[in-house]
Amino acid sequence: MEIRSMQAQDWVKVSKIYAEGIATGFATFETTVPLYETWDKAHLKSCRLVAIDDPHVLGWAALSPVSSRCVYGGVAEISVYVSKNHRGRGVGKALLETLIALSEKEGFWTLQSGVFPENQGSIALHYKMGFRHIGKRERIGKLDGVWKDNLLFERRSTTVGID
Repeated sequence: MEIRSMQAQDWVKVSKIYAEGIATGFATFETTVPLYETWDKAHLKSCRLVAIDDPHVLGWAALSPVSSRCVYGGVAEISVYVSKNHRGRGVGKALLETLIALSEKEGFWTLQSGVFPENQGSIALHYKMGFRHIGKRERIGKLDGVWKDNLLFERRSTTVGID
């Protein structure tokens, strides 16, 4: 398995993995995969990764800004998705390890995430990667007409933003 920067031409395979996540009902509030142009505008250009075992894309990870205000310039939200055929094999861990290192090189001091309580694999991965549970947003949004909670996780860099 190799982790490399995501390219626009990866979108066809990345979007299929995104659709698999949507289909679980506990990965995102999204109900359809957006067009690449929409996804591209919502994610940072510098922190986009794919895990590949040529020619297969096994998973992807990316960062989104949490705010346009400059004070939050070092804070980003993570997305990590793994193909249903490759879950539980260390793909998410490898992606997140690389994303954390890359985010710190890019000057990010805080990574945050919102996870559905049902997504036990993602919760375990967050804890394994040094994220801490900081709260819960109750009934924050509806998915298919059902109110959903969102658990909030945060990881503070030990090298960026410590002074």
